Amino acid sequence: MLSSASRNAASKLRSSVSFVKRTLASSSGSPPPAEGFMQGVATSKFIKSTKEQALAHPELAAVKNSETQKMNYFTAVNDALATALATDDKAVIFGEDVGFGGVFRCTIGLAEKFGKDRVFNMPLTEQGIIGFGIGMAAVGHTPIAEIQFADYVFPAFDQIVNEAAKYRYRSGNEFNVGGLTIRMPCNAVGHGALYHSQSPEAYFAHTPGLKIVYPRSPIQAKGFLLAAIRDPNPVLVMEPKILYRSAVEQVPVDDFVLPLGKAEVVKEGKDLTVVGWGAQLYVLEHAVQEAEKRLPGLSIEVIDLRSILPWDRDTVEKSVNKTGRLLIAHEAPHTGGFGGEIAAAIQERCFLKLEAPIARVCGWDTPFPLVYEKFYVPGMIRCLDEIERVMNY
Repeated sequence: MLSSASRNAASKLRSSVSFVKRTLASSSGSPPPAEGFMQGVATSKFIKSTKEQALAHPELAAVKNSETQKMNYFTAVNDALATALATDDKAVIFGEDVGFGGVFRCTIGLAEKFGKDRVFNMPLTEQGIIGFGIGMAAVGHTPIAEIQFADYVFPAFDQIVNEAAKYRYRSGNEFNVGGLTIRMPCNAVGHGALYHSQSPEAYFAHTPGLKIVYPRSPIQAKGFLLAAIRDPNPVLVMEPKILYRSAVEQVPVDDFVLPLGKAEVVKEGKDLTVVGWGAQLYVLEHAVQEAEKRLPGLSIEVIDLRSILPWDRDTVEKSVNKTGRLLIAHEAPHTGGFGGEIAAAIQERCFLKLEAPIARVCGWDTPFPLVYEKFYVPGMIRCLDEIERVMNY
């Protein structure tokens, strides 16, 4: 028997399916974009498509004279990994199939360039991959482990939360595994179903001793991955796999890092604050554009949280104190999702400034459904509906 909460979630999912089916049926019939069900990435204002746009970002001041190169997301990851190997002779990369490029080609060519003793395959054991990385980090190396899909990380959960996260604390700072970086492709891609679609960031956000970062674009992917590799703490890098080929930017070719723990206001506004991370930013951008068309004069601020742990409370608080309203969206399920932590913290800090209840648009509290993935994720229509509800409160 399904619980009442599960029946309610299933009912909402069926309603969403029905609505989106009607919407799709009335469309022009044009084929879907190359990036699947996530429209608008190529034309997003969050994407830096020229050298001038890329280098104008204040966080890239250190490389303002750099040349740039057109890269998609996975190429930027590859470039960051190559930079790490070239600048740190103790850095090594390992995981399932990474020796010949990995399933998403993020490590392609690295074994040939740097040697098979520095880029190599591991057995199909996530617990073993992370345990091996912890051991290497404990003796001073810079291990960069890949979990082939974020959904596969759970056999390594104990190694990450009970060993890597606590190593420094339990030794009284005598020892640490801060050199450990764990990359994992995450989020939905339109056909991944139960075991290739999940967003497990909230499981790890509950663990002191870890850092978690969620880059949204090629520039962010390179800068945050290099920052993670060089940070003196174990860092989980969540890479939205739907962006590997669909997100393309002009990326500085020089070595640079971006600040972990710092959110970014990617669009300023005065009436509503919208917070997301990773691929969800492009969904929110589309919803915000439509909402501002429907409600003339509406001005919505969009924040890319970027880091889940630690997360930038100050930036979100400052925005909500200005706008008086907050909407959070993420692909992970509603119950226990990281949006709940943000909502609780901002309610504590901004209670007297709030003009409406804090809203969340999330995945449903069900497993990922294969044929209904498009309706499970918090798409543009659901985000738009919630924006209108919050503004009309």
